[in-house]
Amino acid sequence: MSRRVPRFFHESSRRRADRFRTVAIPDSGARQPGLLVVGTGMMGPERIRIAELMGRARVVGLYDICKASLKEAEQACGRKPHRYESLQQACGDSAVDAIVISSPNYTHFDIVRVVRESGKPLLLEKPMATTLADAAQIARMAADYLSFIQIGMQYRYKCQYVDAFHEIFDNTAAGAIWTVSMSEYRPPFLDKVGQWNKFNEYSGGALVEKCCHYFDLINMLADSAPESVYASGGRAVNFLDFEYQGRKSDIDDHAFVIVNYRNGIRANFSLNMFSSELREELIVCGDKGRVIASEQASFKRPGSKAALQLETGETQQTRQPAYPDLVERSGHHGATWFAHEAMLDRMQGLPADAATPEQGLKAMIVATAAQQSMAANEVVNVEELMQREDLSDLLPGWQN
Repeated sequence: MSRRVPRFFHESSRRRADRFRTVAIPDSGARQPGLLVVGTGMMGPERIRIAELMGRARVVGLYDICKASLKEAEQACGRKPHRYESLQQACGDSAVDAIVISSPNYTHFDIVRVVRESGKPLLLEKPMATTLADAAQIARMAADYLSFIQIGMQYRYKCQYVDAFHEIFDNTAAGAIWTVSMSEYRPPFLDKVGQWNKFNEYSGGALVEKCCHYFDLINMLADSAPESVYASGGRAVNFLDFEYQGRKSDIDDHAFVIVNYRNGIRANFSLNMFSSELREELIVCGDKGRVIASEQASFKRPGSKAALQLETGETQQTRQPAYPDLVERSGHHGATWFAHEAMLDRMQGLPADAATPEQGLKAMIVATAAQQSMAANEVVNVEELMQREDLSDLLPGWQN
């Protein structure tokens, strides 16, 4: 059973890490691309910090309606960036060569509609929108966009998953894939500006906001259209009595999801958001063996510990993939670094693999089906969901 795999995964994280033992800052006399960061709450400063560390681009401007966030983000910049009075003014600045949208989920669609007029390279944080209707519209915008729109699915760059994909696709360590299992255990959602991530309307729901990363990975492993999705979950521990501006939180904190793919691959995903520490695990089983990729981390102290385990017949191998400390600590355990690198490579006309709007939409479809299934306590037929959402002009390979 053959699979197509992005070129990125043909180079193991260990070899990629060797390239970043030191970070060479380009000649300051050479003009570097200018970046505009829209949204400076949490991911914005991470993007700024990586731009400064990498030295291949400079942040020339910031836009955010929250002045407190702007002040903190400015401190991460090597030089004082420009503050704009409007998003239109920011996008039209000739000093801005590319735009990074790291604002709250519910603002993505309206911001993209403004940025679209600039035609400049765009990196849009995940999820691309909070609803399938808005995500589909962004995918349609991308079809005739003057430059490119990249979705910030940076988990695909985590070192344990890069190495796992290398073993699965290049070395066929598992043989033909038949089952995929992923899990995430973590503490509750962090505090963010306006507490938007505590509400389904503003976040898209826990399985859209947080778990689209994992559905992106599962979709790539399955390399097929999902037929059905069933999810069971709800609210057990987190934010049960939480209110913000008179509104009660409705965000879920745990779930089990089963996805059946058209080619026979079956996948499951489990989420627990009231664990004391962070733990991720991917288990891929095929007709020849098993590949297990895992990560342990913490919000309480820096650093993470990844592991990759290969089981083929009587043979077992275990190793600890890792990025250099500088990259590892730059954000999301090094994953954001490589997503940023992919954007800059594309701007220079270099080959790069990064999440496309089409892939972002695919992850949204699975996540949305899971949210709907969990709410209705019934199986969601994906083809029927796509018909209801009027996605007939998109993703032809995912429809009969």
